[in-house]
Amino acid sequence: MENVTYSGEKIFDEAKDFLPINGTDYVELFVGNAKQSAHFYKTAFGFQSVAYAGLETGMKDRVSYVLQQDKIRLVLTSPLEEGGEINAHINKHGDGVKVIALWVDDATKAWEETTKRGAESYFEPLIEEDAHGKVVRSGIHTYGETVHIFVERKAYNGAFLPGYQPWKSDYNPSEIGLRYIDHMVGNVGWGEMNKWCEFYAKVMGFAQLVSFDDKDISTEYTALMSKVMSNGTGRIKFPINEPADGRKKSQIEEYIDFYNGAGVQHIAVATNNIIETVAELRARGVEFLRVPDTYYETVLDRVGEIDEDLEPLKQLNILIDRDDEGYLLQIFTKPVLDRPTMFFEIIQRKGAQSFGKGNFKALFEAIEREQELRNTL
Repeated sequence: MENVTYSGEKIFDEAKDFLPINGTDYVELFVGNAKQSAHFYKTAFGFQSVAYAGLETGMKDRVSYVLQQDKIRLVLTSPLEEGGEINAHINKHGDGVKVIALWVDDATKAWEETTKRGAESYFEPLIEEDAHGKVVRSGIHTYGETVHIFVERKAYNGAFLPGYQPWKSDYNPSEIGLRYIDHMVGNVGWGEMNKWCEFYAKVMGFAQLVSFDDKDISTEYTALMSKVMSNGTGRIKFPINEPADGRKKSQIEEYIDFYNGAGVQHIAVATNNIIETVAELRARGVEFLRVPDTYYETVLDRVGEIDEDLEPLKQLNILIDRDDEGYLLQIFTKPVLDRPTMFFEIIQRKGAQSFGKGNFKALFEAIEREQELRNTL
């Protein structure tokens, strides 16, 4: 599949328009303790209380807290009963992303178009109603136990979805400048990358934006392969990673071992001021991967002139890369869970539409240092 670059809202030549997507509606994580997880994401990442569902709202089997910062909406869900899908998911994977929900104009058509192209149905179109209107949702399976839910909410003006009530809290730490989800990365098993890239191309009409092989993403010890799939507007980007042969266990293998299968590796969230955002995250206790100071001795030789002073980027360990469209600034947290699985990327794009290829080696060597500490390299 030919790589296609884009600018703004230009449509990819190869991306099909049978599944128009407006953006990411929400990301739902199945977690062991939703109340405490919500406190963490509010305190550390600046998310705001939005909505709640549980026993008080008539939901008997689970509890969900909805948090939001600008266009990023997280749903944290825990089981209230033994057995069932949520407990099974947590037992197998630990805390992790279950649902990547996509905002569409027609959830019924989205389900029909994807299932007739080969997607396995997660649930058929379902109308949910309350005093604030109605929402139509439908769902399909993707890699591992991850699912996509299509959300049609043009006839709804409630806090989140029917069955949820507004969540008012006296504890509301300030936001930190996170704006939207830039991309979400999936890790899949050996030899499965092309299968899932073809799924996104055939079933959802995505096009391949870029690909990286083990020559691009390798160190002395480990390697991986990656392809980036995008919808027609470029608003939804899903890089798919698989392991590649190396002398030691790669980060992808480590993830799959601890997650017990394929799943979402990291969520990249955009900011307009990465220096302010990362400084605040550090002050709130979020831990980041670190690269050696020597990285900054030659980085400007590679990327050229940038608007920012280098010293604060060096102090915060923020990485820099450039492509034909401009440059980007990025940094990666350590895993935010006890298992070495999911983490976050903070990214600020100054024109660049790429994914930091020039930083791969330094970044993966930093990950390998963490793997050594965990005795999993």
